Amino acid sequence: MAQKRKWYVVWAGHEPGVYETWVECQRQTQGYPSPVFKSFESHSDALRAYEEGAQGFTRRHRAPSGMECTTEVPIEEAIVVDAACSGNPGVMEYRGVYLPSRSTIFEMGPFPKGTNNIGEFLAIVHALALIQQRGLSQLVVYSDSQIALTWVRKKRCKTLLERTSETAPLFDLIDRAERWLQTHAYTTPIYKWDTVHWGEIPADYGRKG
Repeated sequence: MAQKRKWYVVWAGHEPGVYETWVECQRQTQGYPSPVFKSFESHSDALRAYEEGAQGFTRRHRAPSGMECTTEVPIEEAIVVDAACSGNPGVMEYRGVYLPSRSTIFEMGPFPKGTNNIGEFLAIVHALALIQQRGLSQLVVYSDSQIALTWVRKKRCKTLLERTSETAPLFDLIDRAERWLQTHAYTTPIYKWDTVHWGEIPADYGRKG
């Protein structure tokens, strides 16, 4: 009997992405601290899982290597970010919230076609730029998106969303965000929000079914 074909999603590895063979998956995960990956039986399921992130598909939600990871309680002086997307892809928006007051300090969208990970990536960079512009060096940034954290660290949004006339305005923002990361040195710590122990991130849109 022929072996059933599988696709492999690597959320945390040397190069996160969707891979067609186990050998390629191993190449991206071997030697990487706490890799997060999973196999899927269809390409469409793998693409959806990659864009939605590891939470819900894996038992543990690990922070990628190179990112700060906090324990106990979150640091209060922080901007927390989140994105919402109706469908994947679908209408997307994102925002940043000042943790002590729970007040929204920036909000973008809705964009007609995007993904949650793109929104999370843009929100993190938006927060970093705002902190640097206003000299708010006491603040840290929290995100609950493992994929977006990796993208920021690598200074590249590795989305699988196609660049079309419909998505052009969103890709303009992505290009600007990548350019900002490549041309600005920042010292703001970026932390993984611990949803398991702290509950939903306060920037959450509260639209989960």
